[in-house]
Amino acid sequence: MPTDKESNKNIVVLGSGPIRIGQGIEFDYASVQCVQSLKKLGYNVAIINNNPETVSTDFDTADRLYFEPLTPVDVMNVLEVEKPLGVVVAFGGGTAIKLAKYLDSQGVRILGTSADAIDLAEDRERFEELCDRLNIKRPKGLTVFTEAEALEAAARITYPVLMRPSYVLGGQNMIIARNNADVKEYMKIILRGGIENPVLIDKYMEGKELEVDCICDGEEVLIPGIMEHVERTGIHSGDSIAVYPGTFTPEIEQKIIRQSTDLALALGTKGLTNIQYLIYDDGTGPDLYIIEANPRSSRTVPYLSKVSGVPMIELATRAMLGEKIRDMGYGTGLYRKPNYFAVKVPVFSFEKLMDVDTHLGPEMKSTGEVLGIAATREEAIFKGMAAAGWKFHKTGGVLFSVRESDLPELPELARKFYNLGFQLYATSGNATTIERSGMPVTHVAKVHEDYNDNVMTLLESDKVVYVISTSAKGRDPVAESVKLRRLAVERDIDCLTAIDTANVLADCLASPYSLENASLVDINHILM
Repeated sequence: MPTDKESNKNIVVLGSGPIRIGQGIEFDYASVQCVQSLKKLGYNVAIINNNPETVSTDFDTADRLYFEPLTPVDVMNVLEVEKPLGVVVAFGGGTAIKLAKYLDSQGVRILGTSADAIDLAEDRERFEELCDRLNIKRPKGLTVFTEAEALEAAARITYPVLMRPSYVLGGQNMIIARNNADVKEYMKIILRGGIENPVLIDKYMEGKELEVDCICDGEEVLIPGIMEHVERTGIHSGDSIAVYPGTFTPEIEQKIIRQSTDLALALGTKGLTNIQYLIYDDGTGPDLYIIEANPRSSRTVPYLSKVSGVPMIELATRAMLGEKIRDMGYGTGLYRKPNYFAVKVPVFSFEKLMDVDTHLGPEMKSTGEVLGIAATREEAIFKGMAAAGWKFHKTGGVLFSVRESDLPELPELARKFYNLGFQLYATSGNATTIERSGMPVTHVAKVHEDYNDNVMTLLESDKVVYVISTSAKGRDPVAESVKLRRLAVERDIDCLTAIDTANVLADCLASPYSLENASLVDINHILM
C-alpha cells in the first residue's frame, strides 16, 4: 500500500455510530453514498462505524470496515493503521462532527469544511459576529454554564426561551422553557450529566420554519431546494411535515437564497451545509431570521436528493476534494424550483415506546419518514399523510384539549371538523371557546373534576376518532395530559399535538382525494 503523501489514496469515513432517535438511517445513507463516490473517484476507502444494522457496516460497502466505537482513542487507533490522506466527518451527523476539533488538534487532515469552520458555526459568539457581519438577523441568545446564569439570561431575553446544549443532534435535551421552574428543572438534568460545552438560550420566536440544504465548493453555492415546514417553530425539523418547494413571497425567497449563499461562503464550507430559518412578523411585516447552520449532512439530504434529482452527496464529496460545481455540470448559484410538490411526513413508533409522551417539541421523536409526490401541494400532503398511517375517518367524535395560547385558533379548527359532520367534544375552557363561535359541543370533565365520567372514559367509549391535545409538554409521566395522549395511543386513536398538523389533517378530510383516486407518479420521469 503506498504511504507517501503524493501517492496515498486512502480516505477514512466516519459513520454515525449506534442508531437512536435523531441519529438515523439518513446519516447512514450519506455515509454509504460518500463511500461509493470516493471509490468511483479511485480512492481506497475505510469506514469506522459500530452498528450492525446499517448498510455502511456491510462487509462489501467500503474496502475496509472498522467496527469500532466513534471515540477519540478508537478513531486515532484506526488512523495510525490507515495513515489516510484525510478523514471525512461531514456525513456521520453530530457523532462524527464532534470529533473534528480533536482530530485537527492531532494533525489529522479533515477533508472539506475545516474544524475551525465547524467550530465557527457552533460557537455562539463567533457565529453571532459572522451573522452581524453578513447582516443576517437571528433570535437574541446567550450562553450559560450554571443555573444562576441560565435564570439571569432567561430574564434578560424574556420568556419563552429555547434551551439546548451546543453540538446537539436530534434536538436531544432541548426544551422550550416558559418560566423559572422550567429553567431550573432543565439545568438540573443537564448539570447532572456533566457538560463540556455551554448551554444555549435563545428567544423563542413563533413563526414559519424552513430549511435549506446547499452545496458549496468555496467559490459557488448550489441550492437544490428550500423546504417549508407545515408546523411552526418549536417542533423539531425531523418531526415536522416538510413541503418542497416552499411557498414564499419573491422578496423572502430571494433573501433566503442570498443569505444562504453568503453564509456558506463565509463559513468556508466545502461540501454540504444545512441552514434553518424562521419567518417572523414583529408587527412591521414578515422578515427572515436564522435559527442555526450545520456544516454537515442533514437528515433531509436523502429526501431532497430523491425529489430534486441532484446527487447531493456525490457532488458534496467531489467538492470536498477540490472540484468546482461549474465543472460538475451545474450552473453558477443554481436554485432549483420544480413544477411539482414533494412532502415528507414523519412516522412515529409511540405504540412501541412505553411511557413516552407523544407531544411533539424541540426534541426529535420520529423513527422514520414517508414521501408524497403530486402535481399539487394538497394532494402531495394527502398522499404523505396516508403513507404515514394517518386514518381518514369521515364520521365520529373529535376531542379538543388545547393550551391557552392556542385558544384563539381553536374556533377555526373546530369549524372544519364541525362542517365535516364530526361530533365535537372539549374540556371546559375549550368548550366555552367553541360555543362562543356558535357550534354545539359536548363538555367533558378532566379526571380530577369527575372520576367516573371524564376524558379518559370518553376515549374508552370508542366515540372519539381524533384527539387534539396541545397542552404544555409534560415531562412528568403522571401528568393528566400525558396520560390522555398515552391512552389515545393504546386505543389506536390518532392524536395530534400541534394546531398546524390538525388543520392539515382536516384539510385532507375535506379534500376530494382518497386512496382510490390519488394519482400515481413515476419519480424517475417527474424530475426536471
